[in-house]
Amino acid sequence: MWRHQVEVLGALGYTVVTPDLPGHGSRMGERFTLTGGVATIDEAVSSAPGPVFLVGFSLGGYLAAHWAAGLAEPRDVTGILAASCGTQPHRAILDAWRLGAGAIHLLPDRGLALNNAVVRAVIRDPVYANDVIAGGVALEVMQDVLRELRGIRMESALSRIDRPVWLVNGTLDHIRLQERRFLAATRHGTLVRIPGATHMVSLARPVEFTRVLLEAINSTRSATPV
Repeated sequence: MWRHQVEVLGALGYTVVTPDLPGHGSRMGERFTLTGGVATIDEAVSSAPGPVFLVGFSLGGYLAAHWAAGLAEPRDVTGILAASCGTQPHRAILDAWRLGAGAIHLLPDRGLALNNAVVRAVIRDPVYANDVIAGGVALEVMQDVLRELRGIRMESALSRIDRPVWLVNGTLDHIRLQERRFLAATRHGTLVRIPGATHMVSLARPVEFTRVLLEAINSTRSATPV
C-alpha cells in the first residue's frame, strides 16, 4: 500500500523501510498486540541507516504516536506524520466495531469479498485499490486490533512528543472528528486536510499525500522515512 511513496522517495535518494505490523502482510498468521506493534517500530527505526522520519497510517498512525510518547529518552526521529487517526478510540466505539467485525466474519469467506468491494468503491483508481489488496487482507486481526487500541490515548501521547508532528487527514475521512483537539495537544504540530480524500488518504490521493509527506520531511531535515 506504500508502493507510490516508496517509488517517489526512493527516486529522491531516501531509504524507505515499510515493516508489516503483526497480523498484517507477511505476518498474517501472527496475533496483533500493542506490545508487538511498538516492537515493530523499534526494530524498523533501529534498522534505518540514519535519522528517521516516522510515518503511520490509520492503525500505524495511532501506533506511531503511542511509540513516540512512550520513549524514556528521545530517539533519533526528526518528526512524525500520523495520517487518518483523528478520533480517540473509545471503548464503546471499539466494542461496537468488534461486534460488527464478528458478524462479518460469519460470512463464508470471512468478509473478504465485502472488504475488497469497499476498497474498490473508496479507491476509484484500480491500480491503487490493487495495492491495498495485493499485500493480503488482515481479516483475522480485527478483533485483536480493536481490543488493543483501548490502550492508546492520543491527546496524552501527542502532548508528550517533543518532535514536529504532522496530522494528515482526508476531508471525507469519517474518523477525523477530534483532529483539532489532537492538534492543540501537540507541542510542534501541523494539521493538513487533503481535499476529497477518504480515510485511505495515501491511496485515495497519493500524489497530494506524497507532496505533503515531502514537505514534512523537508521541514525537519534529511531523514529516512519509515
